[in-house]
Amino acid sequence: MTIDDAEHYSPDERAAIIAAYPEHEREARARGVPVLGSGRIFPIAEELIACEPFRLPRYWPRIGALDFGWDHPSAAVELAWDTEADVVYISKAARASQQTPAMQVLALKPWGEWLPWAWPRDGRRETLEGAGTALARQYSAHGLNMLSGHARFADGSVSVEAGLMEMLDRMQSGRFKVFSSLLPWFEEFRLYHRKDGKVVKLRDDLMAATRYGVMMLREAVVDPAEFKSARRTTGQSDPLGAFR
Repeated sequence: MTIDDAEHYSPDERAAIIAAYPEHEREARARGVPVLGSGRIFPIAEELIACEPFRLPRYWPRIGALDFGWDHPSAAVELAWDTEADVVYISKAARASQQTPAMQVLALKPWGEWLPWAWPRDGRRETLEGAGTALARQYSAHGLNMLSGHARFADGSVSVEAGLMEMLDRMQSGRFKVFSSLLPWFEEFRLYHRKDGKVVKLRDDLMAATRYGVMMLREAVVDPAEFKSARRTTGQSDPLGAFR
């Protein structure tokens, strides 16, 4: 809960309370954001990456990304890529604990059965729950359009730090936006930090899924319905159209 959730204060009262804090403590006190000295991974003001939700152009390539979990949540995000401006938008996010692949696929297929899905290396591990079937194959068997290989950069590397730096570079340069309605995503964003130089693997599920999606952005595709629409609106005469 942040001060923005304290609806018994008016907007002016909330602003006055925040202004009374020392500047370097404001985000920590008002929104629970770790101070920068504690090792926050993305030292970026939320206002710089948050945007109001809007209807995405269908010609923008998209990709989904998964982080597997059981006791800690599984997480999924959708990334849409404005290729002309090279801006990535996080437009959907979901997180759930103790759900089988079958249940998660039911929730994710409405995002688009055509949507390709990036997944981490641990998706190759076999699990008792899946009767020895690797996790990624379980999701695929239930109808999710999983990519053929795990998330990695074009050169085959899987560096966590390289993925985080790619995200941070996009944030700092205005090429990474997140729909402001995705509150669980921002909760993780605020608390994502390092301790003793290492990334703290706690409540980082949506952050991890986002990193996999950024790594595999080259695999994003356009909704096939866009191509069908383009063919219908070309205006060219097709005397055999009635027979196609």
